[in-house]
Amino acid sequence: MIIKAEQKYIRMSPQKLRDVAYLAKKIKNPALLITQLEFVHKKAASPLSKVIKQAIANAKNNKGINPDSLEIREIQIGEGPRIKRFRAGTSGRVKPILKRTSHIRVVLETKEEVKGVKDGTKG
Repeated sequence: MIIKAEQKYIRMSPQKLRDVAYLAKKIKNPALLITQLEFVHKKAASPLSKVIKQAIANAKNNKGINPDSLEIREIQIGEGPRIKRFRAGTSGRVKPILKRTSHIRVVLETKEEVKGVKDGTKG
């Protein structure tokens, strides 16, 4: 079963979030990933761990799935809209500032054990 959680319009650039998500790419257990993110000294670790906790809560409360039987299928960091601001430059000119936003999407799935089938062949 697939469980999704999404957080939109986070006021942080997608590049900073992708750096932390890349560190978390090899860890499939969501509970272990949350504890690992507590020790990452980057601001992007906090919103990422919140979305993972949200996905676990969705599985537990809405679907009645045991959190121990979950694994991470994908973590996707998308680019949100840019907030455009301006700053005064020299000689009365204007310098643009782009404040970037991000969307985080976490997809979890249950570990399903297939019984009686080995190597994709029947019989």
